[in-house]
Amino acid sequence: MHAEFLTKKLLSNFIKDEAANFGFFDCGISLARHLEDDEKRMEIWLSEKKNADMSYLERNKEKRYNPSLLVENAKSVITVLYNYFPEKIIETEDNFKISKYAYGKDYHNIIKDKLRRLAGKIQEKTSNFNFRVFVDSAPVLDRAWARQSGLGFTGKNTSLINKKGGSYFFIGHIICDLELDYENKSVAGSCGTCTKCIQACPTDALEPFKLDANKCISYLTIENKGDIPDEFEGKMNDFIFGCDICTDICPWNRFAKPNEEQDFKPKNELLEMRKQDWIDMDKPKFKELFKGTAFERAGFEGLKRNINFVSGTK
Repeated sequence: MHAEFLTKKLLSNFIKDEAANFGFFDCGISLARHLEDDEKRMEIWLSEKKNADMSYLERNKEKRYNPSLLVENAKSVITVLYNYFPEKIIETEDNFKISKYAYGKDYHNIIKDKLRRLAGKIQEKTSNFNFRVFVDSAPVLDRAWARQSGLGFTGKNTSLINKKGGSYFFIGHIICDLELDYENKSVAGSCGTCTKCIQACPTDALEPFKLDANKCISYLTIENKGDIPDEFEGKMNDFIFGCDICTDICPWNRFAKPNEEQDFKPKNELLEMRKQDWIDMDKPKFKELFKGTAFERAGFEGLKRNINFVSGTK
């Protein structure tokens, strides 16, 4: 069917069907517009210095709030979720812990490739259209667009929660100049009176719907370039890369199902690692185990800093 015969509804349904064919858990489409309410929330958060040393969040802010500054004549934001919940959880006895999203290969290129292929399918139906793909590497408010697209609500731990599958998802977008059929109804927040995530956080990084990155184990072990402050001694819960505490305890994640992405499966050697193996790891072993993974974000020195801090050998 050629573009002239496609209604906005038919094209939007086609995009969602193709997204499912590429393995995306869910797909929603929203009108590209200036996110004024989210801009206000973000500016307050930044003014309170809750972003810690992540100064990149203070740059290109206008683009973060207005997609037309990222893609000329932007009309639509196509947002997808990609499941990363693992089939097998790495053993925690006599072991350090790492976030589940880091079990396999770095997700950025994997999901970007799928989004480009999805864009190619759209191109076949529409001839030329202007677009860019985004996966957590540009000034885009990922969770805000996922909410706008009807893919979930923001939980008290600030994660996007999808009612069909929980919150173990990467978020990606195609921002484009096509006029499409948009979600008209947002997903109602459904945390209710639950505060399990807030109570479970060992560093008190959470208050309802707000995260203080200065206290967040994920920030401290990945984005943080300095020493981990002494005040967090004994509070890291054995996490040396990222943290899943507030996600694991969320009742919505009882709906999480294992992903089927081969590239997200951990190497057998990683499954077999125990505390002493991490402590003894040298740079060549780090490169062998973690080339092309999210661990490269922290680097060998950053990971060793984390191990030394958590194990009390700093």
